[in-house]
Amino acid sequence: MGRKMRLARTDSSAEPKHKPAAFFANQHTVEMSKVSGAGEEKLKVLALHGYRQNADSFKSKLGSFRKMLNKYVEFVFVSAPHPAAPLEAGGGEPDPNQRSWWFNKDDRTFKGTNQGGPAYGFDESLRLVERTWQAEGCHGLLGFSQGACFVGLLCDLSARGMTTMKPQFAVVASGFRSGSLVHLNYYENKVQIPSLHIFGETDEIITKDMSEALAETFLDPEVVTHPGGHYFPAQASLKETYVDFFRDQLQQHLEAKELQNATEENSFHLEGQEEAEESALQPAHEGLQNGSDSDSD
Repeated sequence: MGRKMRLARTDSSAEPKHKPAAFFANQHTVEMSKVSGAGEEKLKVLALHGYRQNADSFKSKLGSFRKMLNKYVEFVFVSAPHPAAPLEAGGGEPDPNQRSWWFNKDDRTFKGTNQGGPAYGFDESLRLVERTWQAEGCHGLLGFSQGACFVGLLCDLSARGMTTMKPQFAVVASGFRSGSLVHLNYYENKVQIPSLHIFGETDEIITKDMSEALAETFLDPEVVTHPGGHYFPAQASLKETYVDFFRDQLQQHLEAKELQNATEENSFHLEGQEEAEESALQPAHEGLQNGSDSDSD
C-alpha cells in the first residue's frame, strides 16, 4: 500500500515553484490565513460518530482533539437517524442516545466484522448527511468506527458523482470497509482526495488489518497508528501531525478559492470589455448603413 507516515512537522510555509498568474494578486492575504491562521475563515468538517454514539457524545469525546485544531477547523456534529437496539436481547426499549447509521445484521444490529448482510437504514442516513452537508457548507469529512466506514462510502459515492457532496479531504479513525452486500462494489476505484487514517495497534473491535484495508482504497493515504485500542487518540504527541494535516487542507482550500475568485473576476472583466467594444462599434455600423441608404435614394 502506498501509505505515507508524517511524524515530523513539514515546512508548510515553503511555496511551490510555480503558481498560476491569477493567484499572485491576493497571495499575501492567502498566506496570512493559511499559514499563520490569522484569517477568520476555517474549514468546516462534518463529524460522523460511531455505533451507539450520538452527536453530543462524540463531540465530548473529541474535546481535546477539537481544542488542538480550533484555529483551523469548525466541526459540525450530527446524530444518526436510527436508534440502536438494546445491548442485551430482550433488554427493553432502545436507548434514544445510542444511534446507528445503518444495520448490517438481520436482527437490526450492527457489527463491523459482519460480511454479506443487509444495510437497513443506509439511504435515510445518506439523505440526512447530504442535507446537513449542504446546509452547513462543509469542506471535509471525519468519522470514527461506523462513522469512519460511512466516510469511506461517502468518498466513493462522491468520486462516482452519486451524491451532491464533494468532500475535499477525509479523516478516518478506526475505519473499515463495509461488508454489506450493497456496498461491495464501492471499493473498485481508489479515492483520490487527501486522507488521514488513524487506528490502534491493539484495537480488538476494528482490527488493524481492517483499517489498513480501508486505507488502501485511497490513492495516497496518510496513516497514523497508536499503541492503544478502539478510541480516537488526542495525546500531545499527535498534535503536530493533526495540525499539519488540517493546516495543509486549509491552505489548499484558500488557494483554490482565491484562484477561482481571480478567474471569475477576470472572466467578468473580459465580458465587460467585449460589451464595451460592441457598443463602440454599433454607432459606426449604423452610420455606414445610413450612408448607403442615402446613396440609393
